[in-house]
Amino acid sequence: MQDMQLLEEGLSLMALGMGFVFVFLTLLVIVTTLMSKVIGRFFPEPVAPATPARGRGAAAPSQDDDVMVAISAAVHRYRRRHRR
Repeated sequence: MQDMQLLEEGLSLMALGMGFVFVFLTLLVIVTTLMSKVIGRFFPEPVAPATPARGRGAAAPSQDDDVMVAISAAVHRYRRRHRR
């Protein structure tokens, strides 16, 4: 009879522990969701000002060209070294 009582106590302790973890995680999800909603309501993200797509300066095209040349050179060098 001792083994049966020990098994019952073990199962009840397991159920209690799993129940505690389940309740804790459920409360954690609820509290996190509520905090997210409260923060979003009282501290909304600032709206970024819309920038025109063609409003680039004179220096931007030359920088784009330099970047494109560097990328092309790197790809060419990689392909030359790693031929199959």
